[in-house]
Amino acid sequence: MVGLLLALFAAGSANAQQGTPEQRRACTPDVYRLCAGEIPNARAITTCLRRQKASLSPACAAVFEQ
Repeated sequence: MVGLLLALFAAGSANAQQGTPEQRRACTPDVYRLCAGEIPNARAITTCLRRQKASLSPACAAVFEQ
């Protein structure tokens, strides 16, 4: 599970290929709440979170606005 979170933003952030610890903390609850069926596929999780943008927590939504 930790490996998944380390790779979570590999496809989602040009500035932080692995995602920063802050980004992972911001989005981990949303992954479990909205995209648990995509675990452990990091690319699918990122796609799912983008698709669920309207339902993201404010902290996770901010990660995807960067």
